[in-house]
Amino acid sequence: MGRGVIFWPKWIRSLWFSLLIMLCLFHGDKAEITCRSCHAGNKWRARKLLLKFDTSESATASKQDGFGHADGAAGFGTASVESERLRCADGSAECITGRMGGREPRLKRNNLGARDGIGNTEVTQTKVSQQKASDDAGFNSRYTKRVRRNSSDNKARQASSANSRSPEPDISSALGRRVARSELRWSPEERRAAGPVQEELKLNSSTFALTGDSTHNQAMVHWSGQNSSVILMLTKLFDFSLNSVTESSLWRSTDYGATYQKLNDKVGVKTILSYLYVSPNNKRKIMLLTDPEVESSLLISSDEGATYQKYRLNFYILSLLFHPEQEDWILAYSHDQKLYSSVEFGRRWQLVHERVAPNRFYWSKMGLDKEPGLIHLETSISEGQALYVTCKLHNCTDANKSKPFPGYIDPNSLVVQDEYVFVQVSTVGKPIYYVSAKRDVFTQMKLPKYTLPKGLHVISTDENRVVAAVQEWNQNETYNLYVSDTSGVSYTLALENVVSSMGPEGNVMVDLYEVAGIKGMFLANKKIDTQIKTHITYNRGRDWRILQAPSKDLRGSSVHCLLPYCSLHLHLHVSANQYTSGNIASRDSAPGIIVASGSIGSELTTSNISLFITSDAGNTWRQIFDEEYAVLYLNQGGALVAIRHTPLPIRHLWLSFDEGRQWNKYTFTNTPLFVDGVLGEPGEDTLIMTIFGHFSHRSEWQLVKMDFRSIFNKRCTEADYQTWLLHDQGESCLMGVKRIYRKLKTTSRCVMGKTYSVSMTSDPCDCTEADFECDYGYERHTSGKCSPAFWFHPSSMSRSCTTGMTFLNSTGYRKVVSNNCTAGVSIKYTARRQQCPIQAPKGLHLVTSEGTLTARTGTNVTFLVFLEEGDGTRTSITLDFGDGHALTYSNVSSIEDGIKHIYKSVGIYRVTATGENSLGSETAVLYLHVTCQLEYIHLSAPFVAVRNKEVNLTAVLWPSQVGTVTYIWWIGNNTEQPVITLEGSATCKFSQEGINTVTVQVSSGNTILQDRKTIAVHEYFRSYLLSFSSNLDDHNPDVAEWRFDVSQVIKNSLIQATGVREDQLLVTFLPGRPSTAEFFLVPDKQLNGGKPEKNSAHLDQLSEVLHNALNQNLVQFTLRPGVQVTVYVAHLSAAPLVDTSENHSGSAMLMLLSVAVLGLALFFIYKFKRKIPGLNVYAQMQNEKEQEVSPGNPTEATLSSQQGFVHSLELLDTEFNSRPIVWCL
Repeated sequence: MGRGVIFWPKWIRSLWFSLLIMLCLFHGDKAEITCRSCHAGNKWRARKLLLKFDTSESATASKQDGFGHADGAAGFGTASVESERLRCADGSAECITGRMGGREPRLKRNNLGARDGIGNTEVTQTKVSQQKASDDAGFNSRYTKRVRRNSSDNKARQASSANSRSPEPDISSALGRRVARSELRWSPEERRAAGPVQEELKLNSSTFALTGDSTHNQAMVHWSGQNSSVILMLTKLFDFSLNSVTESSLWRSTDYGATYQKLNDKVGVKTILSYLYVSPNNKRKIMLLTDPEVESSLLISSDEGATYQKYRLNFYILSLLFHPEQEDWILAYSHDQKLYSSVEFGRRWQLVHERVAPNRFYWSKMGLDKEPGLIHLETSISEGQALYVTCKLHNCTDANKSKPFPGYIDPNSLVVQDEYVFVQVSTVGKPIYYVSAKRDVFTQMKLPKYTLPKGLHVISTDENRVVAAVQEWNQNETYNLYVSDTSGVSYTLALENVVSSMGPEGNVMVDLYEVAGIKGMFLANKKIDTQIKTHITYNRGRDWRILQAPSKDLRGSSVHCLLPYCSLHLHLHVSANQYTSGNIASRDSAPGIIVASGSIGSELTTSNISLFITSDAGNTWRQIFDEEYAVLYLNQGGALVAIRHTPLPIRHLWLSFDEGRQWNKYTFTNTPLFVDGVLGEPGEDTLIMTIFGHFSHRSEWQLVKMDFRSIFNKRCTEADYQTWLLHDQGESCLMGVKRIYRKLKTTSRCVMGKTYSVSMTSDPCDCTEADFECDYGYERHTSGKCSPAFWFHPSSMSRSCTTGMTFLNSTGYRKVVSNNCTAGVSIKYTARRQQCPIQAPKGLHLVTSEGTLTARTGTNVTFLVFLEEGDGTRTSITLDFGDGHALTYSNVSSIEDGIKHIYKSVGIYRVTATGENSLGSETAVLYLHVTCQLEYIHLSAPFVAVRNKEVNLTAVLWPSQVGTVTYIWWIGNNTEQPVITLEGSATCKFSQEGINTVTVQVSSGNTILQDRKTIAVHEYFRSYLLSFSSNLDDHNPDVAEWRFDVSQVIKNSLIQATGVREDQLLVTFLPGRPSTAEFFLVPDKQLNGGKPEKNSAHLDQLSEVLHNALNQNLVQFTLRPGVQVTVYVAHLSAAPLVDTSENHSGSAMLMLLSVAVLGLALFFIYKFKRKIPGLNVYAQMQNEKEQEVSPGNPTEATLSSQQGFVHSLELLDTEFNSRPIVWCL
């Protein structure tokens, strides 16, 4: 059939283009509400996880998916919590296989819009970590794995639930790329030749309008497939200002989408439906959720949506998790963090557990867990602490719970995926990751010693191996890929500096793509210096290389691109919404065929993007379009359908039967359609697709059913197939085998049918060095040889190595997991089994189970002791707790669960562990800070201070001994740089008069308390101590607030009794009993011009007035009815805690005078002692008593005693007269 291209004059094309643009602008007002392409994308809530795990199944979605237009999209705050509802009826082939079963995918208007034309599309080119194929013909009916960080977020989910939860897109706003072109594009051959006008081919299609739904801006579709002609479609009007669904319609087709029947009368005319779910194990069972803002109910159907029964709910469902095998078993997560279960497909519910972390609950996996009704869940204990719990579906009481991981874990860190369980525990801000393989005990994941990860994401757990993306301490925008052994414990580096990007909600997306249909094949974008280059591997990351660019472009011209300076680079974003395509696609049913958008050059760019295809698994590539198209797989990959990304209405699509070498244009509708999405029947057995769209921005949903059966000639026979050998640039032994696939010949146009299955034959290869990767602790050098890292000691053995037993002594290599090579150099590189020798203990470690160095008095502290090297069964362990207690154990294995001890006193204890056997000993020391709870703090500070004189500040604690304490002081107006001390006292000086604030914080363990005082600073003042009538003590609770209030009452009483101005009088009530207070008189500088002598005289006058009033009992106040308190003056004193001087304080002068009088009195007594009768009598009495007890001659004893006494007094007189008197103030 002849084909050609019509060339119109440029002015005519420009006129048509202008008319189309004007048409779009004319409808712009409506587009603001309903047109997907006219708005930025919706926001999906990013879930947080300290352990950034991700998996093939997306995490449970929350209520509001944010699937509407951008102007109402839920943000990352309050409304965004609703943004994670299930998006697809998972388990149906047309739906992306995902974590949450059954919810049907959502469709939005014009999501095929050009990336930068009229507006951004809602669905972004999502960066993923893995894509598994399902054989549907949807834009993105792929099984995706996404890596998230703060996630959210969306973390790893168990493979057993792959068909039990529907996926959710990472982002629902597209990354704009190119300005769409208005002219239609033709096949590559047509662009290369100007010939006769191409005959327009038409598809067998029919169009059905959903009348009355023109305002609806969202849709969810279920096409069960499995020889069923039933399609269900739920359309909704989501009001973003109200953040709820205000209208809905349910449509059902029984003829593959040719016609639809509206079912609103069967579910209730006034019923507003919000979500559609399907059992992944029985597609005939349908579940509809009503909008909880109106009513909280379920509608259940067992006949593919023909009839429904309504059931009321007493809780609000945020997400569902269907059992992977039992079709009626469901877990439901509510808005108040409660987990419910049903074994009757939602007809009855019972509470399983409270305080469950969102998206952290998993069904058991057959063959790994003990019973099918077991549930894995993470429950919140407190802020920063959670527990990993397993319990039975029908009996999740405390008595029936199990705790597989000993101790607390970080919140939102539990991941159960395939045979692995991951948790995270942070110690002093450092994350530690643990893994359990096959439900065995948890073991710390061993990354290279100095990896020091800031974040870790589990990418894949297929084939009994973990692939993890780790952001190391020196990385910000890239991640390193690590691969594990079969236990998931030991990791080695696979690829450095893989590019990542941040989603709109803070989720991390890593540019890593697992090719469907080819085991061990990955594509990744690596950053080299400042350039991003695409790399490919065929052996699970053991070897990587860049891509060879196509040799010719679309026009047949040669492409001059020489490796390694120039290569092909691909965008590895996939869409989590199956209605829209991402940048790359592959299928299990079509191994070796990969379609991706990208660019040719020295690095990956976002401009000049073209579409490329490979049909030999990445060895050679061809350019098929020079702009972005959505490519869908038809007929099990035997045909490809391409639909152009554009915001303009279209009526053509392109079809290729020869792996993209030639494209034929087909008309699927007579009236141009704004395309919102495409959906293919699961299984693709009937070769039927449905295009969803609108004729205009104000029109109803238009459903175009396309039947491709008429364009195929026949059923395929064996003669229509050919074989091809998988290879990597000629190397056919990949993953230890030669793999030969069967695929359709490019000249055959036939239907493969239901009986077609991908067949592959494989022959094992002899092992070579390329089949082995570096073992843990070894690094590959430029020579290709694996050598020990500088921090690794190859002689070290596991502490489980027991004398008399054997261990595997690594050669520095280990076979790539799932590699099936045999013989060859296998013996050379395989670890050798050797006898465990007797050796001295080495690498003894002592830690607490919580990983902290603090403990509380009266609580159990668990110490963990383990050896890096040495025979644990023959090494005794002695643990000295540092408080006088010690324990000895015969071997290390007897204390695997830890050693518990209780400290009764506060202090810092030196805990010592000693391991000893016949060959030597090893010691480990830990200093443990034992504290008690700090309950109260009081800052003792003067109420008034003298300018430029030292002031003493003291923080009083209760209890007084709480352990290690840090004091933080903010003094005066210096609020930016606090003073930090380990003592509870500090001194300071204030250089300016006025009011100053002193704040002290006391940090003890996790407790921080503070107190604050204000200090009035003056040049000089007068102060008096006050006492009170005894009845005040009976009502004194001795609390700070009471003292403050009473001090105000006392101040007012003094003012009323004396007339002293309020600003000259300060009163503070002192702590303790008997009740005392102190008042201060401060000068009025305005009155006396600030002259010291006049101010001092004025203060003396006021002091006299106050003193007289107090002595005459004129100062009284009523504390409460019947309680009259009298205030007395106690005596003059210097202000407490204040260094005063004789020039500034009258009370200080009085004290000095008192001390002088006392000194003179003593001097008088000593000077005239002989003339004081009492003194002589006392001396004589003492002499008489000494005579009674002294041996020898009494006369001599008396004489010597009298002479000695007199002499001593005279000597004292002489010394006293000769010394100067010094008074210390």
